[in-house]
Amino acid sequence: MPRWLPRAMVLALALVACFQLAIWGFHQLIGLLLNVLIAFFLALAVEPAVDWMAARGMRRGLATGLVFLAILVGTVGFFALLGSMVAGQIATMVEEFPQYLDSVISWTNSTFHTHLSRVQVQNNLLNSDWLQKYVQDSANNVLAVSAQVLGGLFNLLTVALFSFYFAADGPRLRRALCSVLPPRRQAEVLRAWEIAVAKTGGYLYSRGLMALISGVAHYVLLEILGVPYAPALGIWVGLISQFIPTIGTYLAGALPILIAFTVNPWYALWVFGFVVVYQQFENYLLQPRITARTVDIHPAVAFGSVIAGTALMGAVGALIAIPATATLQAFLGAYVKRYEVTAEPRGRFRVRRRRGGPEEAEAPEPDPASGESRDAARDGEREPTRGPGAGAAHGAVDGAPDGVLDGVPAEGRGGGTGGMRQDGR
Repeated sequence: MPRWLPRAMVLALALVACFQLAIWGFHQLIGLLLNVLIAFFLALAVEPAVDWMAARGMRRGLATGLVFLAILVGTVGFFALLGSMVAGQIATMVEEFPQYLDSVISWTNSTFHTHLSRVQVQNNLLNSDWLQKYVQDSANNVLAVSAQVLGGLFNLLTVALFSFYFAADGPRLRRALCSVLPPRRQAEVLRAWEIAVAKTGGYLYSRGLMALISGVAHYVLLEILGVPYAPALGIWVGLISQFIPTIGTYLAGALPILIAFTVNPWYALWVFGFVVVYQQFENYLLQPRITARTVDIHPAVAFGSVIAGTALMGAVGALIAIPATATLQAFLGAYVKRYEVTAEPRGRFRVRRRRGGPEEAEAPEPDPASGESRDAARDGEREPTRGPGAGAAHGAVDGAPDGVLDGVPAEGRGGGTGGMRQDGR
């Protein structure tokens, strides 16, 4: 046995063990890494506001705390309004359930000639096996649901703490990162960081402004029509339509249309028409003006990025997909050189169809301003004036080497009468 074989086997086993240990550690820390990634993008989004307040004399930690307090108040207010709306609708449905049930029973009896009653339907529903099984399963899953809720709250607290530290200590973090790099790399890292902060924050702020305008506009309409829960519905439409790409408009408009339909079917039609008209106004007038100074993502690119992020990291990927795409698009715009598109062709080919034959493409129409077209026209005019021996001579010229035309080299040809004077004629 060679002396190096045992050492090689031990080294291979050690490498395999280290690789397996790294995989196990990565799977154990994947949740923490995702939380840190979300916190990083959230810190990038709020850093422009923190920098603005810090530039006016406020301490960076206090400025970060005020920004996060505003975010917390807005989030709690949104869910409070949405929760009150949902709770009110559920209470209304519970109160009116007997009337709904009576109307359904009356329609069923008159249509199918049955003899159902409310008491019979309620007894059959309450004594059904699937309902009892559902209640039992729900009672058994209370502990699991409680654990999931506590885990979600812990992840939310982790994201908030990391994002607070990233935003409050942003300059110190950049200095610590650049201190291990050479000066040339430091400039590139700082430029990339500034691009990420500017574009990510700018995109989110522009979306927030459009969400505010959309929410106010829909709130005014719903309030005029007398649709209940108009403030909550306005906030719902504004946020969902702006922060969920492509399909967010339809998801946001479905809920107010449905609630307006319960009040009056014509109100639902009015809300539907307003949603469509406002979407066109936003796409063609409002959005280009607001996003002129920030990065604007095409709806197809945004939708594809959300799908890709969901496939890679689930709900977390869907949450950070658009900020990550905005940052990547900003990097490409800063580091990738773009060129102007060449001019369009001067001639357009026309297709001519022969009778009973295939299609043929005609030559492009000559451009009057083009010198090549004039030269081609002159050659065409001189072609019929050649003598009987011109064909052979012309054939010899066609076979001449490059730079020779009509037997005269290029260096001895001045063009037109000038060439004749150079030959001494």
